[in-house]
Amino acid sequence: MNRIQRSVGAVIGSAVGDALGAPFEFGPAGAFSTRFPAPGAGGEMCGGGGWDPGEATDDTQMAVLVAESLLERGELDLPDIFARFQRWAASDPKDIGLQTEDVLTNGMPWDLAAAIHFQVSQRAAGNGSLMRAATSAVHFARGGPQATMDAARRIAALTHGDRAAWEGTAVFHELIRVTLEGAEPLAALPGIVELVHPDHRPRYATVLAADWHPDQATEFNGAVWPCLGSAVWALRATGGFEDAVHAAIDLGGDTDTVAAVTGGLAGAYYGPDAIPERWTAPLHVPLPGSGGRVLRLPQLTDLAHRLAA
Repeated sequence: MNRIQRSVGAVIGSAVGDALGAPFEFGPAGAFSTRFPAPGAGGEMCGGGGWDPGEATDDTQMAVLVAESLLERGELDLPDIFARFQRWAASDPKDIGLQTEDVLTNGMPWDLAAAIHFQVSQRAAGNGSLMRAATSAVHFARGGPQATMDAARRIAALTHGDRAAWEGTAVFHELIRVTLEGAEPLAALPGIVELVHPDHRPRYATVLAADWHPDQATEFNGAVWPCLGSAVWALRATGGFEDAVHAAIDLGGDTDTVAAVTGGLAGAYYGPDAIPERWTAPLHVPLPGSGGRVLRLPQLTDLAHRLAA
């Protein structure tokens, strides 16, 4: 499998996980298996909770906005990404994280909005920057560890003032980079953890350890570190794309984001051919604030090709 195929797998896999997990968000553990007890029987893109079958949420919508800025501007233009986020937030998306909404609508400039929010609230370690990182991870992978992790931190900081969110997003970027190179991401984890800022390294070392299980989480998986740890656990504990995403959703809680992060990792690892057609056929990504555009599999595949080029 080549880099381009793995890149497509990461982008499509993240979107598929997002759309599969959305109807089960904030539900109990095991709800997905209870509803779909026979693996592979179909019907899993069921919709519900305000989502149409196959509809991706804010996780993928924001990932697309990042991707389109990177491609159209030809560089990491942080004010441009922030402006795209603002237009999207002002266009009444079905879902938007409370923290992200506050940052994008508080009237502060792009380089102060998240920092000031964090100063006031002291709460900004949600998974809202991690959830949207599949596209940027693919784009910056060729630059090497330092470049991809730095880009992750800078994009994360647009909406999240807590460095914990930056570091989790940076770890995800580097995991995707390693996987696109054809290496074993789980084997690379100890070295990646060493690249985490020292203030946050112990926390990430804990949730990314081989013997960690999501049952050991001390915070809700809407926080960035248990979300990332749960996605890595799902990849480690299973043997294929379907099983990994299934396991992620069955954890309950913030199911769309945990499954989106899992889907990005598993999609890069197993490739696009491992993602069932019954999941990709109904997949669609509405883009509020973008003239009614809706991206489907061909457009997402093209986006991934361009990001990886």
